[in-house]
Amino acid sequence: MISTTQEIKRVLQTHTRNGQIFQVTFIKRTTGERRRMVCRLGVRAHLKGGALNYDPSALNLLPVFDMQAQEYRSIPLDAVQSARIAGITYEVVK
Repeated sequence: MISTTQEIKRVLQTHTRNGQIFQVTFIKRTTGERRRMVCRLGVRAHLKGGALNYDPSALNLLPVFDMQAQEYRSIPLDAVQSARIAGITYEVVK
């Protein structure tokens, strides 16, 4: 069980090295709907140049590559409900 945003961020960043695929479930900020995403950290192959127009960490976001949509997305760390990494499920308790 994980209880804080910093803990889920640490788990995602330490357990998903080398582009490992993982699943995360979170509540979307825009619609409030529950979303399950299969994604990876550190994907650079699809970058089209330029930089983000915002600082993801200042907004408590984690940029990832959505494996199903084949596009970059941002996960709101404060809305993560669970993450499944290498067969281990981490539940966030708030």
